[in-house]
Amino acid sequence: MHRGNMKCLVLYESMFGHTEAVARAVAAGMSSALPGGSLVEIADVSARPLPRGVGLLVTGAPTHAFGMSRPATRADAARQGTVRPGAVEAGLREWLDGLAGLDDVAVAAFDTRVAGALFTGSAARKALRSLHRLGGEPVLAAEGFLVSGTRGPLVPGELDRAREWGARLARAASASSAAAA
Repeated sequence: MHRGNMKCLVLYESMFGHTEAVARAVAAGMSSALPGGSLVEIADVSARPLPRGVGLLVTGAPTHAFGMSRPATRADAARQGTVRPGAVEAGLREWLDGLAGLDDVAVAAFDTRVAGALFTGSAARKALRSLHRLGGEPVLAAEGFLVSGTRGPLVPGELDRAREWGARLARAASASSAAAA
């Protein structure tokens, strides 16, 4: 598939809004090289498999208990403060568990995690492994963006870094498409 004409989907899970902010910055960074992408919150997605024509899937999620969130960790986050509507019911882990194959789809993943925590793990690394097991072709290594605490805010400069990562991701997806052609 020629990635210049393909659909890009940035799919994210966000409890307090920080992962959404990063997802928006990533999508903005990608838009110059790969215009026409969609940005969708997991809570709003019901369709599996992917919508027709998606050639690049980027997932984003907060890191909870060393990996992707679970119902119990989302409920715990809700006890810590106001979370986004629908955030407790649905997460990236469950969406991936119900996903059909990803043949011929380029994939990437990012997460948000607490800065300075000794052992945080990475939702992005686990998501990227799952995407690859489903047949997706990783374009870049998993990336983490930092928040100053469980409820944030994002560490200064992280949104700029997310836009840059999005632009790098778009260039890498375009290059892998050209090499496959």
